[in-house]
Amino acid sequence: MSNTPGPVQHLSRPEGRIAYSVTGTGPLVVATPGMGDLRSTWDDQVPALVAAGYRVAVADLRGHGDSDTTFRTHGDAATASDVVALVEHLVGPHPAADDRAVLLGNSMAGSAAIIAAAERPDLVRGLALVSPFGREHAEGAKRALLHGVLRVLLARPWGAKAWAGYYTSLNKGHRSAWLPRHTAEIRSSMRDTAHLRSFRELALQLDHHEVDDAVRTLAAQPVPTVTLVGALDPDYPDPVAEAAWLRSRLGGTAVVVPDAGHYAQHQAPDVVNDAILALLRELDAPTPAATTESAETEAAEHRA
Repeated sequence: MSNTPGPVQHLSRPEGRIAYSVTGTGPLVVATPGMGDLRSTWDDQVPALVAAGYRVAVADLRGHGDSDTTFRTHGDAATASDVVALVEHLVGPHPAADDRAVLLGNSMAGSAAIIAAAERPDLVRGLALVSPFGREHAEGAKRALLHGVLRVLLARPWGAKAWAGYYTSLNKGHRSAWLPRHTAEIRSSMRDTAHLRSFRELALQLDHHEVDDAVRTLAAQPVPTVTLVGALDPDYPDPVAEAAWLRSRLGGTAVVVPDAGHYAQHQAPDVVNDAILALLRELDAPTPAATTESAETEAAEHRA
């Protein structure tokens, strides 16, 4: 179902299988889309990262795309467990420091990446987050109303069409030329009864309070992070303030992406790619100690 390069593979999990594809060679980057989206949302990032010398694994969420629809448990923590399992599958359970993965996540998958990094720093060396949720914005009556709306919005027979329309509306500002194709792909996937049911279960189970402890952990023990927030993102009360809040909690760099909404990865791919590659260069840059050691080795070999 995805146009992302690389053959579809499946990773077995307790309640089903997660679909993923791998392209390129080199240090590992694992990318995951937000709810109601497909792994092809990263189609503008994969070629740039592969060209820069990275191995890129792009996974579908539970019950989405080419993943199984047998899962009963969904949400930030469940997705984080799948990301951790995929990293372990690709680099082993105890990788060397430089073999750890950089996690790339959009929306709720950004929340999952935060949880994964907090719980398994031995597997994660950096985070690139596009419009992540570092906290729950819907509380009390607002949350109850949202759940009521989602139950209606994601019901048959209109659920697939309604979500495709809502997904389009989250692309405030500039829209990718391939957005119509992408939303058609999403709508086609959601026409399947099992996929729509899985998506509805995710939407109703989703609770970003699950990320609270992880945010506190990373505030105390940060990992290199770049956070990108669309300046027009309708999922935040104030996108600029949210970017500042995320940076204050996670550290690293925060980028407010002009003329973009919730999906900056395909609304402003050049901005997103530049930010991700800058993070990767930072992570792969030799440490001062390593540079000194290399220089001393070269000097000794020259004297010899």
